[in-house]
Amino acid sequence: MGVVKFRKTFKSITTDNGREFYDYDRIEESFTKSSIKRTKVYYCDAYCSWQRGSNENNNRFIRRFLPKGTSFKGITRNFVKYIQEFINTYPRKMFNFKTSGQLFQHAKGVT
Repeated sequence: MGVVKFRKTFKSITTDNGREFYDYDRIEESFTKSSIKRTKVYYCDAYCSWQRGSNENNNRFIRRFLPKGTSFKGITRNFVKYIQEFINTYPRKMFNFKTSGQLFQHAKGVT
């Protein structure tokens, strides 16, 4: 993807307070050791899932295909791609009924 494209695509990352996100300095730091950070990390308050609305909405989409408690042991790569395609091609009111895939392509200048 490249450093500049990463920085433009992932301007910020909003996480929960899981241990995997404790080292936010390293997440923000450019792996090229540039003084320009590659992204900005924000934390949600505990038990405030609405602070990560897009994430919760995507989880809802995924749960259409994989209900909570489903074992991922037998899930194929093709099925994951099918779910991904569904999410990326679903028209959304907040995007004026465009899809996230359309907006991403437009932002990349591909239109």
